[in-house]
Amino acid sequence: MLKFKIMETLKPNSEILEIIKDYTYKVKKGTVKHLLHTNLQVIEPTTYLITYPTTLTILEYKINEISNKPFFIKEHNQKYSLSELIQILKKLKI
Repeated sequence: MLKFKIMETLKPNSEILEIIKDYTYKVKKGTVKHLLHTNLQVIEPTTYLITYPTTLTILEYKINEISNKPFFIKEHNQKYSLSELIQILKKLKI
């Protein structure tokens, strides 16, 4: 059986929470886990599940040197930067 140690709990982005406060949504905090007895780390993204006014599943990954677009919208199958995501979320209010 694989055993993990939670190294870090990732907090939801306050800017996103401010924009979606009037929407119906759920947030699941992300985690960074270390697989014991190895040098492997597993990152579970912070998940924002918006169910109203539309259905969107936004995954926020911990930023690394490789990617400057830490947000992934499942329904669009595309990565976004914070500013791009904010524009998309603001358009939902219209």
